[in-house]
Amino acid sequence: MTDRELQEQVQKALDWEPSIDAADIGVSVDAGVVTLRGDVKRYSERSAAERAAQGVYGVKAVANDINVRLGAGDQRTDTDIAQAVVSALKWNARVPDDTIEVTVSNAFVALAGEVEWEYQRTAAASVARDTTGVRGGTNLISIKPRVSVTDVKAKIEAALKRSAEVDARRINVHVADGKVTLTGNVHSWFEAREARSAAWAAPGVKEVDDRIAVMP
Repeated sequence: MTDRELQEQVQKALDWEPSIDAADIGVSVDAGVVTLRGDVKRYSERSAAERAAQGVYGVKAVANDINVRLGAGDQRTDTDIAQAVVSALKWNARVPDDTIEVTVSNAFVALAGEVEWEYQRTAAASVARDTTGVRGGTNLISIKPRVSVTDVKAKIEAALKRSAEVDARRINVHVADGKVTLTGNVHSWFEAREARSAAWAAPGVKEVDDRIAVMP
């Protein structure tokens, strides 16, 4: 697929995503690397645009240069944002809110603390991202391992084999001190993302080093 064709496909994916106003987002492609530019009104839109682009076949990487320009009705003080995020974390059953620290500066939210699972870390980030008034964020939450290296490796390899979207034979898994290293090659960015998701889903994984090559 040429860069021009890939650009058209990414633009169509953005147009198809109902949570995005694609008219305000520009797309450029260079050697399979997609760059998104423009302005959106919410941080959640910026993230949704990035995910939509990543899901297009042939995309090797996405550079997200979209700016978040809050509307007058969405602007809130850092104190209001912090209180809203803390409250939302308490109401989210997937997040152990008592282990997470929230800091807000200039409408940018930083999360810190420890959880046992990657899905909890991801859920906390989603809560912050979807809070009105947030312009950006950093997820510094760490994962505290409670299982053996052998168990983690076996669970990840089994998950890859179960996935209909991933050819497990093309991916190698190495685990050390809670860090998972993935090597090999796949046919699409989506397949690589599914492999990363499978690795992150294993208990005790603190970090995933994705060295998988995308070869369409």
